[in-house]
Parts: sequence; C-alpha cells; structure tokens
Amino acid sequence: MTDEPPVRRRDEEADSPDIPDPKTEPVLLTAPRDGTPEPIVDRAELARAVERFAAGTGPVAVDAERASGYRYTHRAYLVQLRRAGAGTVLIDPLPFGQLPELDEVISPTEWILHAASQDLPCLTELGLRPTRLFDTELAARLCGFERVGLAALTESLLGYTLEKHHSAADWSTRPLPTSWLTYAALDVELLLQLREILVEELAKQGKTEWAAQEFAALVASAGDPPRVRADPWRRTSGIHRVRGARALARVRALWTARDEIAQRRDASPGRVLADAAIIAAAEADPKDERALLALAGFGGRSVRRLAPTWLTALSDARALSDKELPTTPPSEGPPPPHRWAERDPVAAARLARCRELVTGLAAAHHLPPENLITPDSVRRLAWSPPEELSEEAVAAVLSGYGARPWQVALVSPGLTQALTTPAE
Repeated sequence: MTDEPPVRRRDEEADSPDIPDPKTEPVLLTAPRDGTPEPIVDRAELARAVERFAAGTGPVAVDAERASGYRYTHRAYLVQLRRAGAGTVLIDPLPFGQLPELDEVISPTEWILHAASQDLPCLTELGLRPTRLFDTELAARLCGFERVGLAALTESLLGYTLEKHHSAADWSTRPLPTSWLTYAALDVELLLQLREILVEELAKQGKTEWAAQEFAALVASAGDPPRVRADPWRRTSGIHRVRGARALARVRALWTARDEIAQRRDASPGRVLADAAIIAAAEADPKDERALLALAGFGGRSVRRLAPTWLTALSDARALSDKELPTTPPSEGPPPPHRWAERDPVAAARLARCRELVTGLAAAHHLPPENLITPDSVRRLAWSPPEELSEEAVAAVLSGYGARPWQVALVSPGLTQALTTPAE
C-alpha cells in the first residue's frame, strides 16, 4: 500500500478555502483509488486487516452505515476504515459482535469521523472507542463554513464530488450490492486529506484549541448510554392536534403497541404504523375494524393484519379510569420561549438580550450561534440567572450545563451584562 496521494484542492488559487474557484469543475469520484474491497466477514480476514492497520501510519478515517428508517435498533451494519499505508477496509460487523482486536490497534490513534456523534454510539456497541478524534463536520462548523455535509466539503475544499444517493439505503440488506460498497468506501476515501485542510483553517482562524475541546468532549461522552426520554410517546408527530387526556391515552396505547411490535421485529416503528395513523385513530376512536380500516394510514396489508392489536389498544385506553389518564409531565426546564412574555416579561427581555449577544458574538467569530453556546443553556440561564450576577457566577452556571472553557470565556462577560436589566 502507498501513502495517500497529494491533495488536489479545487480552490488552490482562491483567497479562502470556502471560496472555490468557479472556473474549476469538480471531479466526480465513482470508485475508490484502490478499488472497492469486499466486506470482511471472518476472523482470519479481520486479523489480516488489523495487521495492515497496525503497520499503517497517521490517523484512521472511520465511518459506519446504519439502517435508520428500516430497523428498530441503531446498530452498525457496515464499518469503513482507511489509513495511510493500509488502504481501505470494509467490515461486516454482523458475524463478529465485538471487534476487540481492531480496537486495540486503532484506539490509541486519532480517528477522523464526519458528524461523529451519529456514529460513535453504534461503534461503541462493537467495542470500538476512540481516545482521540477529529470531526470534520464540527471542524467545518467552527471554521464558519455554510455547507458542512461531507459531499459539500469535499467539493469545495478538495475539488471532488461524492454521490450520496445510497445514504438512506437499508444497510441491513445482505448481500450488499457492489454499488453500495463503492459508496461506503468513498465515504472514507477523502477524510484524511479533508482533515489536513481543516487543521490548517482552524489554525489560521485561531480556533485549534476550540476544536480540541469540542473533540475531547465527544470522546468523553462516546460511551455514555443513550438518554432515555420520559414519555417518549409524546414525541409522536402531530400530537399537538390531539385534545383531551382520553385521546392522549389512545396515542399512548397505540404508540406502546406499535413499539412492542417494532422491537420484536427489529423494524422501524414508522414501518409498522405511521405516526399520522396513530393520530387519526386517537382522534376518531374507532370501535370496530371497519371504522378503523377506513382511517388514513390503515389501508396497508401489514397494518390491516394487525387490526385486532390496534383495536385492543384503543379498547384498553377506553377502559382506563380518570386517574390512569396521562397528565402533564413536570417541566424539567424553562417553559417554551413563546410563553415567556406572558409568564415573566422580565425574563423574556433577558432572553432577548442574551440571544442578541450570542448572535453578535457568533457572527464576529464566524461560527453558528449554536456552536458558540447551546440555545438550551442560554434559555436556562435567562430564566433562572444566578443570584449574584458576576462573570464568575455566570461562568459556573454555563460550565454546569456542559459548556466548554472556550465557550465560557467568550460568552460569560457579555451574558453577564445582558442578564442585568437596564433599570438595574
């Protein structure tokens, strides 16, 4: 295996890396430079790949493909890796379960991922945990790029176009079509070069330490268990149209029945029964199969076969006592901002000033406001500011919400002033 070839940048003669040369047409990548590898499916092949990566140099580009929208779980159905001197490998994780021998080799080195927070949970399930990483999407956000998708960045910074038409494919399909494997291999083809350009741009903008803190936070949270939401059925799309506790109980019953079936089948809940169908049934409360199947969303064959299940769920909700009906859950934070003016006009004014401060600072530093400080942190701070309005107190509150030191240093002085009302 040879080292990575020199980077061809579309914007080599441009003044800034995010201002591509309009005279240069991007090159469409249709195949990896080393060809499309076959997925590794046994321990012997895996051992040989691990040896190659152990002999390679520099960081490791990592990606994973899930079957979101098709499966109940968010497990990885393909893992792609590339390293200078080792080339690209594709690993089918289904025969393995865990990949400890691979983790032993790649864990000590830096991983390059795009949108790392999406892939780290499924990689952790395989026993793959980084100790250092570089997130090309997050780096691009910190640099102020408007378009931070992988295809957009490779086009604007490297001069290559990637086809993304398999991004929403069912990666649990076996065997995987060759065209899908080519797409997957290309996802790590350019990450090594992309990292080098973004490292330069971060340094140019004085944001290297910012990125380091953000990446360290991603590593620290990589193994955290997924957050369990209270009353997840309340996130059913369209639930805002449902009126009354009894109707909400029907949403809950149908959602729970659907979730049990989806989990048992390892199928996406939306493929078992659409959210719109749950809402329609909760509003209409059909009493028999004919009335149920007349509703929108209940016409499909697989949905019709489960008609007794849906009717049982509706009947169970109908039989609940008033005490068993859903109640408004206690709020874990401030109310929605659109209610602030009515409930607490002073807090609403504080929030407006804080938002204006964050927007201005973000523009001055050329990055999105949400990457400067999370909107939730700003809302919580504006709703319940510390009793002692000092920079130190504000900094402590923000740190408690998970803000990184670079964020705290930038926003604390201005937010402290914004929290002080003009009359004060």
